[in-house]
Amino acid sequence: MKLETIAVHGGYSPEPTTKAVAVPIYQTTSYAFDSTQHGADLFDLKVEGNIYTRIMNPTTAVLEQRVAEMEGGIAALGLSSGMAAINYAIQTIAESGDNIISTSSLYGGTYNLFAHTFPQMGIEVRFIDAPNYEEITKLVDDKTKAVFCESIGNPAGNVADLGKISELAHSKGIPVIVDNTVPTPYLCRPFEHGCDIVVHSLTKYMGGHGSNIGGVLVDSGNFPWAEHKSRFNRLNEPDPSYHGVVYTEALGPAAYIGRARVVPLRNTGSAISPMNSFMILQGIETLAVRMDRHCENALEVANYLTKHNKVDWVRYAGLSNHQDNQLLKKYCDDKAAGILSFGIKGGVKAGTKFIDALELITRLVNIGDAKSLACHPATTTHRQLSPEELAKAGVSDDLVRLSVGIEHIDDLLSDIEQALAKA
Repeated sequence: MKLETIAVHGGYSPEPTTKAVAVPIYQTTSYAFDSTQHGADLFDLKVEGNIYTRIMNPTTAVLEQRVAEMEGGIAALGLSSGMAAINYAIQTIAESGDNIISTSSLYGGTYNLFAHTFPQMGIEVRFIDAPNYEEITKLVDDKTKAVFCESIGNPAGNVADLGKISELAHSKGIPVIVDNTVPTPYLCRPFEHGCDIVVHSLTKYMGGHGSNIGGVLVDSGNFPWAEHKSRFNRLNEPDPSYHGVVYTEALGPAAYIGRARVVPLRNTGSAISPMNSFMILQGIETLAVRMDRHCENALEVANYLTKHNKVDWVRYAGLSNHQDNQLLKKYCDDKAAGILSFGIKGGVKAGTKFIDALELITRLVNIGDAKSLACHPATTTHRQLSPEELAKAGVSDDLVRLSVGIEHIDDLLSDIEQALAKA
């Protein structure tokens, strides 16, 4: 099926007992075992089935299968937030003494996790600046476990060269993890360009309504974990917490996503609620039509701002003069989603006045909502970063970020115009 159809039907058909057309909400903590032996077999990973909603849930299972199909992956793991997905993506294969390599232009929460929290856990993050991807091969050592990037950066709007990153990482036996939140699988499918793992904040475009928080981790099933036994020992050696199971032997191509479920999720518990899974599924059904409108409106706003005499600069990869426009055409069908940033003449003071003068566009820190949103990242999403870290993340003091919604374009431009006049 095409993606638009998968978004509506993937992972579910009317269940046999009630014939319910909508995905049922399984609001339960636990599931009955047929026998003591059945329970033991479930915990030994010998048979499939539900154990406890912290680990799996039938409503969430539909969400996982649907997103996995949309991305073209082998399986997925639904989680409580996008940050939980990023955390588990690394924790599944890395531990104290290990390192990962990441591009520096990142969402503020991710940068903080990588620059401060992971080092406290003994995991080093080695940053590179795009497009200096050749640095990847120079930074790899025998403790490097992954390369991380965002397909389209938030808030910088840069586009990662996914094919090149994958080629360089794979030449060293390293998997590539991509945060695909901004373009969603409707615009970009990283697995088709050689990437191995995808994470999403489902809170954003996938949910689409700013009402539920969730995340997901998706496994392509393509990375040869068993061929790199010494580097990925946790997937290739017996796990004493599961009676000596070896994930690459027991689960084959699904070794990574299987361990993500039964180790970091089971043991640290960032589980998504069944209700949130259900609500996000409602948003995913309309993803394709919303993304078309987001892209259309954002390009109109970007063109408008580019021509405005009070605007210093505009960053939106959908503009033909953007440095990553050719990469956008290659990886995202020349559509840059709804996130753009710009600077107003007068710097941070004028930017503050602009944001405070908005009447239709809402002031908050989310993105991907059906409603248009605005924020000043240097004082909100990236508030904890030092001036040097802000520069590496591509966040200047005068940067205003817009998440352009699906309202009528005339109303959006009217609100931006009156706010610019007051700035």
